[in-house]
Amino acid sequence: MTQSPIDPSQARIFVLEDDPEVARLICMSLGEYGFRCEQMRAGRQLLERARQVAPDLCIVDLGLPDMDGMQVVRELQDGSPCAVLILTGRNDVTDRVLGLELGADDYIVKPFEPRELVARVRSILRRYQRAASAEPAGERSTARFAGWTFDANRHALVAPDGREVSLSAAEASLLATLLRRPNKILSREQLLGERDLDPFDRSIDVRISRLRRKLDDDPQTPRLIKTVYGAGYLFSVQVEWA
Repeated sequence: MTQSPIDPSQARIFVLEDDPEVARLICMSLGEYGFRCEQMRAGRQLLERARQVAPDLCIVDLGLPDMDGMQVVRELQDGSPCAVLILTGRNDVTDRVLGLELGADDYIVKPFEPRELVARVRSILRRYQRAASAEPAGERSTARFAGWTFDANRHALVAPDGREVSLSAAEASLLATLLRRPNKILSREQLLGERDLDPFDRSIDVRISRLRRKLDDDPQTPRLIKTVYGAGYLFSVQVEWA
C-alpha cells in the first residue's frame, strides 16, 4: 500500500545548536523542503519549550554551553518523548551507541551533507507516521502479550507484576511495529525505516537489545523477540488487541 506523503509544514522540529552558523545551515536546509524549525542554543531552553509544546522531532548537538547533549536526550525521553536526531562533531562509537541507548533515532557526524540531513529527518518522520497510521481505530489501542500490556496511544508499557516501564518514543514505535505483525519476520530495514541501510549499521540491533531489557527478555535465549539470522527479527508470542 502506498504511504501518503508527509506534509513537512505540519512537523514541529526543534533545533538545539549553539553555533549560529551551523543552526542557520540546518534550518535553511530543512526550510528548502518545507520544514519549519524552532532554534534553541541551550539545553534547558529546549527542555522547557518541549514541556510547553510537544515537538515531532528534535535535532540535538552534544556540545552545549549549559549541559551535555546526552543529558538533554535522556530528559527529553523521560519527560517529553519524541523523535531525536543527534547531530554532532563527536565521532566516537561509544557516543553513537550511548545516544541510541538513550532513545535517539539516528546519529549524524559533522560536517554533514544537507541533503543527507533532510533524508534522515524524512525517514524518521515517515517511521513515526507509519506507526501512527497503523494504530487501530476506536478502542483497539491496547495490546496484551505474555502478561504484558502496551497502550499504543500513551506509549505506556505495564509489566505482568504491575510495574509501569518507561519507553522512549523510539522504543514505543519499535514495539508497536513488532506487535502489529507478530510471528512474522521483519527485516532491519522494515523496523528502522525506508532508507537503505549500510551493512554495518547496527542501530536497530541496539534498539532491539534495549527493548529486550525493558521486556525482561533474556538476550541469550529470548522468548519474545527472536533473532532470525540473516533475515531480521520476529515477535514470537500471541498478541491480542483490545
